[in-house]
Parts: sequence; structure tokens; C-alpha cells
Amino acid sequence: MTTSIRDVARPFAGGALTALLSPATRLLGLGEPTHGVEAFLELRNELFRHLVEHEGYRSITIESDCLSALIADAYVTDGIGALDDAMSHGFSHGLGAAPANRELLRWMRAYNEPRPLYERLRFYGFDGPLKITGPASPRPALTAPYDYLVAHLDLPWSRETLDELLGPDERWTNPATLMDPTQSVGRTSEAKELRQIADDLRALLTSHSPHLTAATSPDDWWRADLHARTAAGLLRYHAGMADTTPARMGSLMCLRDTMMADNLDAIVRREARRGPTLAFAHNRHLQRDKSHMHFAGQPLQWWSAGAIIGTHLGDQYAFAATTFGTRGSDIPHPDTLEGLLSTLPHARAVVDPAHLAATLDRKLTPRVPADHTYFSLDPATIDQIDAIAFLTEI
Repeated sequence: MTTSIRDVARPFAGGALTALLSPATRLLGLGEPTHGVEAFLELRNELFRHLVEHEGYRSITIESDCLSALIADAYVTDGIGALDDAMSHGFSHGLGAAPANRELLRWMRAYNEPRPLYERLRFYGFDGPLKITGPASPRPALTAPYDYLVAHLDLPWSRETLDELLGPDERWTNPATLMDPTQSVGRTSEAKELRQIADDLRALLTSHSPHLTAATSPDDWWRADLHARTAAGLLRYHAGMADTTPARMGSLMCLRDTMMADNLDAIVRREARRGPTLAFAHNRHLQRDKSHMHFAGQPLQWWSAGAIIGTHLGDQYAFAATTFGTRGSDIPHPDTLEGLLSTLPHARAVVDPAHLAATLDRKLTPRVPADHTYFSLDPATIDQIDAIAFLTEI
């Protein structure tokens, strides 16, 4: 068994991983099995540098607030602001504190400096403005496309009307709504009217796009549409926060990944003429098979952003999962996928999942991790993964 396993693995290198992908790939999802581990971010940076220098990639998007990421992108693309500011305000969920994320922005800025604008790398976030304590107020996302449109079109609403419907931001960001849906304002009459306005704003952006892009720029229009898309997604999510049925948490997971998939779709379309995009997030947000987890003792399942975008892109979407063997005292059992891969002689390896599945002569059991923040790979679904990056120890 060990000999055959070694035949389907190579030492980790960008070229070894991309050799397993379809040449048609436009979006490569690189997943991580848990957050907060620098080794996975460092591996991502190494892969992205290879993709840029040898495979024609010109953008990266990560599991971070799509609106905050505009600040980080302005730094790497145009040198606007300082690196410290980009790290403080260009990321969500505390990701700006990660040294590897800082190195990513620094390297992208250095790469871009001598190059013309059309060759420069872009940085995106593809998560919604969803804080750990709950969703953000829809005010910034809603007022940005309004202000963009009102400069060029006659709109049926005033800014005062929007402010009145929105009310204080504290109504939307009340952390108590995370566990108590009755405190959410997501299904009030004002919220319902705001959802209609957000939908109308996006329709106006689309129907007047030839005039608007000529009067401003394609980039200005894209940012306005990003805000309008985010406003609609946020208001939909706030409505989900007000759901008092047992299906609430599962619905919120679906809504979040739907927002992610919408953002990935928009990024791929924007980058279509420039090159492919690398997307980095948790495996659960990028995998093709149905995602599962337990929250407060309740089993949840949903289709990930990767599964959704994969149905649109076909073989233009590829998924590379990352996992690991030992973490301190957490050592995988030999009968698990991670235990089997731990027999490889490489500290970091690229594994061909299709060939791996063909070599297996026994059924592997899913790993039960010691750390609840880590999600192991399901050995029954490795045929839906294009490549596995395995770290023996973290």
C-alpha cells in the first residue's frame, strides 16, 4: 500500500499541483481545513506566486469581506495608502493580523509597481460583510450605488428616504440577534422596502450600464455593482437572521455561500480577459460535494460557493483541498485518509486524488479531529477533488 501511495504523490510545488488541473481552469479554489494556521497561508502565497509567474493568473480572492477588500486592492494595484492601513482596514475576521497575508499584499504591490495597469494583480474578498457577531449594517453597501446612480439618473427615492428606512446602524448590528431571531430587524416593513430598493438599484445599474460606464469608467461601474450586489445579499441575510424556525442556521449557511458564489461569478467575469483567479477559503466553502457541520448540536448541510460556481463553470472550476497529518498530540489514525497520507516521505506533498482512489484496497474512515475548528476530508468524496495538498505536520 505505501509504495502505491507514493506513486500518486509528489513534493509540493506549484507546477505539480497545476499539472492535475484542466487546462480550461479559470477559477482555482484552494481550500484550507482550518483557519489561523500560517502554514496554509504560506503555501497559498507560494502557489499564487507560481500561478502569476508561470500560469497567467492575475488575481486572488480570499474568504474576507468583499467591501473591505477594496482598500487592500487599492494598495496593491495603485499604491494608495500605507501597508499598515491596508492590513487594518482591508480584511475582515482578524485576517489582517496574519503575517502571511501581510506578505501577500507586500509581494503583490512590489510586483505591480513597474507594470502597466492592465498587467497588475488584483486582490478581492468574496465573503459578505458578515462579522463574527453577525451581519453588518446595509447602509454603506446600499448608499454607495445610490450615490453613484443619482449623479447620472433621476431616482424615485431621496437619500433622506434611505436614511429614514435604515435607521440607526445599531438596529442592524445588535449582537443579540445571533442567538435570538426575535431581536432582528431583518423582516420589518422598512427592511422589506429596502430589499426592493436594492433590487431596483441593481436593475438600474444593469439597464443603464452602457451610459454609466461611458460617463464614469468600467471600474467605477463594477464597484457600484459590487455594493448593490452586497446590499441585496446583506438584506437577504438579515431577513434570514429574523427566521424563528429550526431551519434558521442552515438557511444562513446557504445564504452566505450564495453571496460568496455571486461574488466569485462576478470576479471571474471581470477577470475573463486578463487571466484565471485563485480563490482561497475553507475547504467547506469551496468543495464540490455538499458541506456538513454541527452547530449548537444541530446538523447543518448546504451547497458551498465552490459547488454552486462549479455548476456554472464546469471544467473551468478546479478545487484543490488542503489537509494535514499531525498537530501536536492530534495524530491521525492509520485507517483515515490523513493517516494514510502521513506515510508519504514528503513534508509537503501534492496528491492526485483520482489515482489515489484507484490504489485503495480498503475503506478508509473519516478522521475525528481533536480540534472542533478542523474539518477532515471525507475519504468517500476524494473523487470530487482535483488535487490534495498535504502537510505532514503543522
